[in-house]
Amino acid sequence: MSKINVGNFFEDFSIGQKIVHPLPRTISEGDVSLYIAFTGSRFALNSSDVVAKEMGYEKRPVDDTLMFHLTFGKSVQDISLNAIANLGYAEISFPNPTYVGDTVSMTSSVIGLKENSNGKSGVVYVHSIGVNQENKEVLNFKRWVMVHKKDKGTTSGINEVPTFAKTTAISDLINLPVIKCVNTDSTGGKYFFEDYEAGERLNHPEGITVDNSDHTLATKLYQNNAKVHFNDHMMKSTPMGQRLMYGGIVISMARALSFNGFQNAQWIYAINSGAHANPTYAGDTIYAYTEVIETIDHEREDIGLLRLRTVAVTNQKSDEISNPKGEDGKYLKNVVLDLDYTVVIPKRKTAK
Repeated sequence: MSKINVGNFFEDFSIGQKIVHPLPRTISEGDVSLYIAFTGSRFALNSSDVVAKEMGYEKRPVDDTLMFHLTFGKSVQDISLNAIANLGYAEISFPNPTYVGDTVSMTSSVIGLKENSNGKSGVVYVHSIGVNQENKEVLNFKRWVMVHKKDKGTTSGINEVPTFAKTTAISDLINLPVIKCVNTDSTGGKYFFEDYEAGERLNHPEGITVDNSDHTLATKLYQNNAKVHFNDHMMKSTPMGQRLMYGGIVISMARALSFNGFQNAQWIYAINSGAHANPTYAGDTIYAYTEVIETIDHEREDIGLLRLRTVAVTNQKSDEISNPKGEDGKYLKNVVLDLDYTVVIPKRKTAK
């Protein structure tokens, strides 16, 4: 029996299958610094202990998207090592904050399977839960990934696709400290919950060019060893001709770009749904715009929530695109991310 782990193929999954992923990860200061180096993220809460204490924390929490990547990476060798593409996410929530020194781990359950009509691959749907060293849930999400089949000559016809909630429900209890104050000089933002309206669009002017070294090191940092991201020799023989960038990196870049306009939206409450509309490659420059879908008041007096839609495009400024889809209803070729998510933002009474 081979001692080599070649990863799971489509036939290796079954509905209801539970997988305990190996390699728990203790989050370090180095992880935080490298994440800023790779993304340019500027949210003050995750950058400064002083700001975090002003807001009511004992110390700064880890950026939600960094924690997502480090925890998500645990699942790759079991779920998507043989992936063709990670297709989408739904119902992502961040129930508890994480801090430097916390150790995160993950388990997954298979909730759906759909064999593709070409007989060469299939889509695997999983529900994954990440916890810290105290077994407190820090991440809960569902995703679907297209995976190669091992035996392309045999078909099963399986087609069990789960349904997903359109949005993540807002809890009466949001596990954040009461916001003491928001120093606008520190956060760089003068706009609060009351200043945003449903329907408005913000074109983020900056662009971020991603080099091979950036996405290679980032993917290694997250221990995401999917072949499509790591193995350039293999990918040169595919129609793409080069490695694909891990879609989570695009989410991080879009989130970093959204800082300009949402400087005080320091927390991601949930990712309601997301689509990697097209692949991203080294050398691409990512731009983004954000639409405010909904403003959500909360019974807490210090915070509200904004439901946002951030669209990321490559090699085209955000104000040059009016609609991410063409007349045929399909995404334009340079649209690489369509993300529906909810952020927490302080109310104006917290301003200093």
